[in-house]
Amino acid sequence: MTTVRILISGFVQGVGFRHFIKSNAQSLNLTGWVKNIPGGNVEANIQGDEKNIESLIALCKKGPFLSEVENIEVEKNNDSERFDKFEILK
Repeated sequence: MTTVRILISGFVQGVGFRHFIKSNAQSLNLTGWVKNIPGGNVEANIQGDEKNIESLIALCKKGPFLSEVENIEVEKNNDSERFDKFEILK
């Protein structure tokens, strides 16, 4: 089980990015959360199989229609918290 923190910058708020991540994460059997953060970025904490996480990161580089992804930062997270579902945080 791998956990990563992803920070996505660009035109990523107000274009359905959080729902895009949630939908794809669930189809890849990943758990965690995603939220908008100040400054116009999106942050996600993703947990699951490393290969599936890599697939989600690849999808995030393109993003949903209308988004413009400028940069994605990924860091392994050694957080001991375990997630049982994927949710959008407010």
